Order: sequence, then structure tokens, then C-alpha cells
Amino acid sequence: MTARSVKSFFPTLLLVLSILATPARAADLTVFAAASLTDALEEIGAAYEKAGGGKVALNLGASSTLARQIQEGAPADLFLSADEEKMDALDKKGLILAGTRRSVLSNTLVIVVPGDGAAKIAAPKDLAGVRTLALAEPQSVPAGIYAREYLTRLGLWDKLAGKVIPTENVRAALAAVEAGNADAAIVYKTDAGISIKVEVAYEVPLAEGPKISYPFAVVAESKQKESAKRFLAYLESEPALAVFKKYGFLIRYP
Repeated sequence: MTARSVKSFFPTLLLVLSILATPARAADLTVFAAASLTDALEEIGAAYEKAGGGKVALNLGASSTLARQIQEGAPADLFLSADEEKMDALDKKGLILAGTRRSVLSNTLVIVVPGDGAAKIAAPKDLAGVRTLALAEPQSVPAGIYAREYLTRLGLWDKLAGKVIPTENVRAALAAVEAGNADAAIVYKTDAGISIKVEVAYEVPLAEGPKISYPFAVVAESKQKESAKRFLAYLESEPALAVFKKYGFLIRYP
């Protein structure tokens, strides 16, 4: 290990130890999180629990649905959204604990098609040739909103809107292509990476795509605010960020 790596290793180690070395670490937490975070959070939550940080129960779905559940009083300790707008709405209502909001991750969009290679798409304009295009609900769900924004910018939305199959969340859009119920879908790159039944036909260049942001925060009505803060800090630690990176997320913070 080089002198430089030693310097970077010990602060990270101390951070993780300080997060976990606390009498309240065994508290169970309920985390409302965007569906696109599923695989990474399952791995991170298991590692956190194994290290003595307590059990992490995940409620996964569209950020719009989760935000509405929190507004209606559903018990949640943290909210991990796939866009800033849903977090803004809760923040304005005083439902986010002040000082805990962090914009942690980013992502990119890709066009996926069935793995059998039947659909030939080399660029977004080629979507005009498909019969059906699966998107997370483009009026309310972040992945769908991002896709609609991108297609609108390209001048393609009006031509493609009639082909769109709206789905509950981004994972459902991916599943539609996997099952052969849609000719193509626009999903996050991270979602495409976990599927063996689709192939990426086109990856939207980072500079050309929408600005995707995942804000995380403690819910104001959490009964376990300190434990929630510790898990939030863990999500920003090097071990957790390494997992996010493994699944293809881009790190915005720190």
C-alpha cells in the first residue's frame, strides 16, 4: 500500500467505524428508495447489517409513489429519490429533516431492445421504426420524465408519444422489453446492466442527456432520526460508494 493510499484508507475506515460504533446501531430502519437503486441497496443494506448497523428494510418503487406515501404519513426513516423534484415537494411541506439532504448519485439513459437482436436501433431517431416504446410513466416517474425531456429536446417526443407504453417504474419498463411486450425502452444504464435479456442499442452521451440526480434525506417524521443519519452517512462512505459504482452509478457526492 502506498503512502497516498494509506492516507486515504484510514479516514474512510474511521468514518465507517464511527458510523457503526454506537449503542443505537441495532435499530431497524425503513428506507423508501427509487426502484433503480434496488440491487445496490440490497447489497449495501446487507453489508451494513452484517457490520452491526441494524436491519435495513427497503420499500422500493417509483419516486413519485414513494413521495406520495410519505406525504400520506407512511412510516419511513429515509427517502432516496431518483430526482430532485420529488424531494423538493416533500421539503416544501416540511417532511424532510433539515440539514440532511444530500445529492449523492447520478445516472445516464440508454435505449434497450430485446437481446435477440430483432430491433435495429443505432440512434434515437430510429425509434420511429418501433411499434411500442416502454417508459416509466413520463408524466410523474423520474426515469420517464428524464426520457421525455431527452426526446423532446431532440424533437422526437411528438412523433413517439403514441407508441409509448407507460409503466409503474423503470424496472417495469425494462421488464416489458425482457418479456417481449415492448420493442424498446429507455431506462437507466444501471438497470440495463442487471439484465441478461436485453441489449443496449444506444447510450445517451452524458453531455447530451438530462441532468439526473439522486437526492437522499432523512424523513422528518422518522422515529429513529439518529440511526437514520448514521445510515445516510454510511451511504456516502467509500464502501457504499464502491457498490454504487459497481452497479454503474455516477458519484456526485462527495
